Amino acid sequence: MLTLNPAESTIPQTLDVVTGSAVSQHPARPPAVTVIVPCYNYARFLPAAVDSALAQDGVQVEVLIVDDASTDGSAEVATRLAARDGRVRLIARPRNGGPVASFNDGLAAADGEYLIRLDADDLLTPGSVARATALAERYPAVGLVYGHPLHFASRRLPRHRDRATRWDVYSGAEWLELRCRLGVNCITSPEVVMRKNIVDLVGGQRSLAHTHDMEMWFRLAREADVGWVGGSDQAWHREHADSRSARQVDVMTDLHERAAAFEMLFTDGRGDPDDNARLLGLALGALANEAMARASSAYAKGRGGTPETDRYLEFADNLGIDLAGLRFTGVVREALRLGPARSRLSPYLIAQAAAYRLSRELGRPRWRSKGM
Repeated sequence: MLTLNPAESTIPQTLDVVTGSAVSQHPARPPAVTVIVPCYNYARFLPAAVDSALAQDGVQVEVLIVDDASTDGSAEVATRLAARDGRVRLIARPRNGGPVASFNDGLAAADGEYLIRLDADDLLTPGSVARATALAERYPAVGLVYGHPLHFASRRLPRHRDRATRWDVYSGAEWLELRCRLGVNCITSPEVVMRKNIVDLVGGQRSLAHTHDMEMWFRLAREADVGWVGGSDQAWHREHADSRSARQVDVMTDLHERAAAFEMLFTDGRGDPDDNARLLGLALGALANEAMARASSAYAKGRGGTPETDRYLEFADNLGIDLAGLRFTGVVREALRLGPARSRLSPYLIAQAAAYRLSRELGRPRWRSKGM
């Protein structure tokens, strides 16, 4: 059993900060960037995604569309896009293998110094790749650069901020530790630019159903520093009912998938075994604490003693860590002592549920300004 030594979450060590006019909007030279676009039945979205990549200035772009045996004519759309612009290539998979296999096929064919994974329903904002590679060119130890994404669900793209005003460069190890202490991903996906030689070092995406991106970001941070482009919006992420996350991911699935990502990351044989065990303990403790917070909040709202709360508590119990030091362990014990009927009238439980909601809301401004 892993024993958790709980600690407060802190911002990771900032190795450098650049602000104002010193922040470059373009790299000094136009580096080669490969944009890998996995596509399965997104023919209606594909042209906009590809065009957003081809329109990037200050960099040399190639676009690899990896069609995962689509049945909606996506391959035909991709063929037309490739015929229209020589920077576009189509990789047609004979059988559907999922997004991990699609990305890894694209990775094997990529020629760029930098990589972007752009889902076929997402878009890059104008100038975003130049802004990210400008940071990466300035700091060769940075293996991953990201910034703020805009999430949208309407037909019209939301207005974006188009000028970087700040660079933050973080120690990759400390950035990763914060992710373990919080237990959550802070990156959507299309806003990331990766340095290819670091990707070659750590390998492509691994077989996780929904957290393959998250695990890869964290694996890159284990090997290199992390850069943040502040002040601008780096990508548009489309929210729609046909997306994999909307169709397949609920709260419990998300908890299990995050646990699987951390376990895969810290049991892969790379890095110091003792530090891997420590970080895994932090991550699983954060997930257990979240599950118990959700369970105690459900009790406070009159949903205690239900399959929902049973699943949360079972998840926490099955992680194999000592739960004694977690904040919400005592809260759950009080909810179980009171039972479902009295819990919804308990000022203590109601206050704890409100505090949990508030802590989540207070994290949003920090995520928007610093990506944390």
